[in-house]
Amino acid sequence: MDHEFSMDDSSPLLQAANDFATYPGVQSDDSVRDFLNRFPLPLIINALQTRFDVPGLENTIVACLEKLFKTKLGASLIPQYMSFVQVGLQADSQPVRSLACKTVTCLLENPCSDCKIVTRLITDFNIYPLLIDCLINGNEQVAAAAMEAIKMLAGFPEGMEIVFPSAKGVDSDLGAIASRCSSLLAEVEHGTEFLSKTSLLQLLCSIISDNSVESILRSRAMMITGRLLSKEIIYSFIDESCAKSVISSIDGRLQSLEISDRDECETALEAFGQIGSTFEGARLLLSGSQPAARHVIYAAFDRQGPQGHGRQLAALHALGNISGEARTENIILNTEAEENLRRMVYETASKSSKLTPSGLFLSVLHQDSEIRIAGYRMISGLVARPWCLMEICSKQEIINIVTDPSTETKKIGMEARYNCCKAMHKSLMLSSRVSSDSAFAGIATKLQEAVEKGPYLVKKQVEAQPVVMTAERF
Repeated sequence: MDHEFSMDDSSPLLQAANDFATYPGVQSDDSVRDFLNRFPLPLIINALQTRFDVPGLENTIVACLEKLFKTKLGASLIPQYMSFVQVGLQADSQPVRSLACKTVTCLLENPCSDCKIVTRLITDFNIYPLLIDCLINGNEQVAAAAMEAIKMLAGFPEGMEIVFPSAKGVDSDLGAIASRCSSLLAEVEHGTEFLSKTSLLQLLCSIISDNSVESILRSRAMMITGRLLSKEIIYSFIDESCAKSVISSIDGRLQSLEISDRDECETALEAFGQIGSTFEGARLLLSGSQPAARHVIYAAFDRQGPQGHGRQLAALHALGNISGEARTENIILNTEAEENLRRMVYETASKSSKLTPSGLFLSVLHQDSEIRIAGYRMISGLVARPWCLMEICSKQEIINIVTDPSTETKKIGMEARYNCCKAMHKSLMLSSRVSSDSAFAGIATKLQEAVEKGPYLVKKQVEAQPVVMTAERF
C-alpha cells in the first residue's frame, strides 16, 4: 500500500470500525460513504495486513468489511480491490480467508454487476481455484463461506462454465488442486456434499490410475478419496457405481504395485480402512467375487520383517475399521460381505503356517506393541462374528494376553487391550454357548473379571513389614 494510506495510531480506525460493524440493521450508502471518506479502503486494508499485533483489530476490521461489502456501494467497490480478495483467499488468518470468500459472494450477489465482467474478474484473478483451496484446507467457517461463493458462482451460465468446464480433456482447476491438496478437504462437513456432487471423485480416480503421475500425487488422491468415502452421508449424494469406481481404482493400483512401493501401498491400505469405517464402504469393499478387501486381509497377516512392518500395521488398522471396530451400530454387514470376510480370513490362514484364524490372531499379539494395538482393534471388530468368537475361545493364550493388565505398559496399549477385552466379553455374553458349555462360562468369567479391573495396571499394595536389625535379633 502507498505510504499515504498508513497510520501510526490505529485507535481511531478501531473505534470507528467497531461502531460501523456493531450498528444495528443495514448501513445506508451515505453511512458507507462517510465512513470511507474518513478511512479509505486502502488504509483499512493496509491496517488489516500490517497491524495484526494490535489486539482485536483483525476481528473488528473483518466484521466491519463484511458489513461494508454487503451494501450496494460497498459491493460496487469490490472489482477495484480484487487483488486484495486474491491475497485474502491465501491468507494464513482464517477470519481473513472467510472475509475474502464472503466478499466474492457479495460481488456475485450485487444486482448491478455485469455477469460477464464478474466472471472475467473471477478468471483473471484466479479466484475459483483459491475458493476450492479454502473449501479443502479452511476451517468450518472458511469452508462454509467458500461453499456459498461457489454455489453463487455456479448459479449463472458464465459461472457454471468455470465450475464445470464443458471442454473435454481439459484439466480443470478442481482436479489439479485436489491432486495436490491435503486430504483434510474432505473432513469439512460443509464441503462433503459439494465435493461429492462434482466430478472430483472421477478426477481422483483418473489420478490414482495414471501410471505417469508422480507417486506422491497418487497417494494424496487416495487419501482424499478415503476421507471422502469415510463419511456415511456421502452415500446419499453419490451413485454406488461412483463409489465402486473409486474402490476399483485403488484395487487396481494395489495389484500393480511393486514391493518397493511401500509408501503408496500403505496409503492405499489406509484409504481402504477409511472407506471401510462406514457400513456402506465396508459392504462395497467386501462385495463381488474378488473383493477389494482381500488386499487388506492378506497384508494384515503377512509378516515381511522390518520392511513390511508399515504395510502390516496399515492393513491391521484397516481390517479393524472394515470389521466394525469404530462403528457404534451396523457392525455386521450383509450376507455376501460377511461370507466373503469369513472365507478370506480362513483362506489366508490355510495358506499360512498357522493354519487357523486363531493362530493368525495369536501371531499378531506376539509382535511389537504397535502391531499388538492394531491387532486388538482388529479382534474387537471381528469378534462380533460367531466364527471369530469360536476361534478366539479355542486359544487360551489369546484370552490370557487380552485379560492380563501387565501385557501393555503404555496408556494407548492398555486402553486398546481393555476395549478388546470388553468386545470379547460382550460377544460371548450374547452367545448361547455360555449357558450350555462350562468351558465358555469359565472364559466369560475371566473376561468379566478383567473388565471390572479396568484398563490400567494397578500395582498391588505391599503390606508394611517390620525391619529387624541384626543387633536386635539377640
